[in-house]
Amino acid sequence: MKYIKLYFLLALLIVSCKTVQETTDTVISITPTETVVDTREIQGGMWIPSLLEGVNETEMQMLGSKLTAKDIYDVNNSSLKDAIVHFNGGCTSEIISPNGLLLTNHHCGYGAIQSHSSVEHDYLKDGFWAKSYDEELANPNMSVTFIKRIDDVTDAVFAGVTDEMDEAAKMKLINQNILKVNKAVEKEAWQDSKIRAFYKGNQYLLFVTEEFNDVRLVGAPPSSIGKFGADTDNWMWPRHTGDFSLFRIYADANNKPAAYSEDNVPYTPKHHLPVSLDGVEEGDFTLVFGFPGSTNEYLPAVAVDQIVNVLNPAKIEIRENALKIIDSYMRTDPAVKIKYASKYASTANYWKKWIGESQGLKKSKAVAKKKELEDEFSKIVEAKDLVGYSTLLADFERLYKEIESVSLARDYWMEVAYRNVELLGITFRAFQIEQAYLRGGEQGFENAKNAILNRLEGTFKNYSAKVDKPVFEKLIALYAKKSPKAYSPSNLEGVNFTDLANTIYSTSKLITLEGAKELLTGTPEEAIKKLNEDTAYQFGKEFHTTFYTKIEPKFQELNQQLVAVQKQYMKGLMDVFPDKRFFPDANSTLRVTYGQVNGYEPRDGVYYNTTTYLEGVMEKFVPNDYEFDVPQKLQDLYNAKDFGDYAENGKMPVNFIGTNHTTGGNSGSPAIDAHGNLIGLNFDRVWEGTMSDYNYDADICRNIMVDIRYVLFIVDKYAGAKNLIDEMTLVHPKKK
Repeated sequence: MKYIKLYFLLALLIVSCKTVQETTDTVISITPTETVVDTREIQGGMWIPSLLEGVNETEMQMLGSKLTAKDIYDVNNSSLKDAIVHFNGGCTSEIISPNGLLLTNHHCGYGAIQSHSSVEHDYLKDGFWAKSYDEELANPNMSVTFIKRIDDVTDAVFAGVTDEMDEAAKMKLINQNILKVNKAVEKEAWQDSKIRAFYKGNQYLLFVTEEFNDVRLVGAPPSSIGKFGADTDNWMWPRHTGDFSLFRIYADANNKPAAYSEDNVPYTPKHHLPVSLDGVEEGDFTLVFGFPGSTNEYLPAVAVDQIVNVLNPAKIEIRENALKIIDSYMRTDPAVKIKYASKYASTANYWKKWIGESQGLKKSKAVAKKKELEDEFSKIVEAKDLVGYSTLLADFERLYKEIESVSLARDYWMEVAYRNVELLGITFRAFQIEQAYLRGGEQGFENAKNAILNRLEGTFKNYSAKVDKPVFEKLIALYAKKSPKAYSPSNLEGVNFTDLANTIYSTSKLITLEGAKELLTGTPEEAIKKLNEDTAYQFGKEFHTTFYTKIEPKFQELNQQLVAVQKQYMKGLMDVFPDKRFFPDANSTLRVTYGQVNGYEPRDGVYYNTTTYLEGVMEKFVPNDYEFDVPQKLQDLYNAKDFGDYAENGKMPVNFIGTNHTTGGNSGSPAIDAHGNLIGLNFDRVWEGTMSDYNYDADICRNIMVDIRYVLFIVDKYAGAKNLIDEMTLVHPKKK
């Protein structure tokens, strides 16, 4: 366990002891426990970068940082935030050259890499490297977003809101105020703004943004490097994955956002991250800067118990069954493997995450810890007669009991009818078209039809009815058996699911793009009539109607009440425990999380070191295996120990771990050293610590990062893309 000396506290203690020594001539000894702090207490949290001055800045420096708050976030001067980019709305990326070169994860760029791939030119299998600007590949539907400024607009958003209002009236006025503030914000013509709630709606911040839509693929290693270990190693440590890809931002002649054009030029950033060649060691400071998606750290014990014992098990079972079927086809058919590669990885990702999350919540005794906090909260509320907080925990118990059944039904619909049975997902799009016609007539029909047919173009590009049919049969049977009966569609009763699958997949026109287009031709009335005669649509429509008439209204009714209670509970926690540290939950906005490079002990007698090496890749190597194959050139480089300038004591580092508090959306986030240099690329968490979305524990929560030297080694020695290395700023901060 590492401790940091509080020298200023030591000085104060010495001064306070001086008078005693002068009068008593007694020697006073100061024990280590009086002059150190457990660093676990200052790790964890996803902090707003514009609000780091004060406690956060001090904590970072106690962990070894040499950065000031303004080095990280500054509106008027270049700072780290100017190199951090929201990648395509879901991941994070960072600028690593003065020419707009972007680094993110391989799995974040996977869809783009796949879209440019074919059986003849399989960039997933072989990798892709542009040796000049002309070779870089455009991605029509990709965008990246910068945060230019963050303003606290809480007072303006709450203007006119009073405690006497009911929750619906409060939210109506809050939403009206948000529109006013957004409309009045000062920004450039090419910029946008958005307002997001923090601390469960107790604070509101405004973000001024710049979005760039010309983003081109520059480089990607083969999946045997970028996805090495695939699903077996996902969420696991030790890890040996080169999970990175490279893109470039293009701008117009004035360095402003512009639609794709051959006339566009590489973007010139306000700041780019220098790249450290010095590596990491135990105890080094790490800062992860990015866009974490969603966390729920302040849920009550009853909610976490429901997640662990009711909701997660259902979702895990559904995805496990779907994955087994899809995997069996991917292993035997190369075309299916390409079509389903991205979808399979996406489905498997959260399936495995939920398993580790549940195990971690149990192991860390998260429910018991939350109950202890709630007991302490109740005692203080009662002692101080804080009437506004006195019923909150009882309200939670009542509402979570009431919402459990409909929450479970909602998860079944989401996991089966919306996500994992693709034909039902297609019927849902068709259902949207019919609903648009009922609401908006012919114009509503045409608008919905055109938008959804464009979407279905991409769906059918990667669709196989022969794969989807057994998934349909298995998951529909599971739905019928285990989804709460009060919220189940009536067409699941007394059904032979094999016969049902045979009938639907042999007769429905919705299993092909051409068939879907045929159903939607003619007048709106004719198209709706044809849709309702289609076997797949008839079956799916019952699911979607049940969802919108039974499941969603009840869920939203109860969830709205829970949101109100949770908002008040969050306020109560901060009022009742004024000395505790509370960070806002993740909500896909720009955040800083700081920690250190540290190993951990996942279970008794087992200790994991901080770093893995290329040697471990070779130990896992299984020829021709889709998860653990190793390219011949990488084998040759390893055998020759040809690591260039990127080795550490003759070994090639691959991945390392730290105590940074990360979640989905932090994929692709830079790991930054004490001086502001790039040392790694965040891409995962350890399985034991995936419960950090609900309960961060510095003892076992670890994020996993690609060592930036492995990225450089692959780009330089493996790919021969020296042109990319040459445009980076390489530094040696530890040799100063």
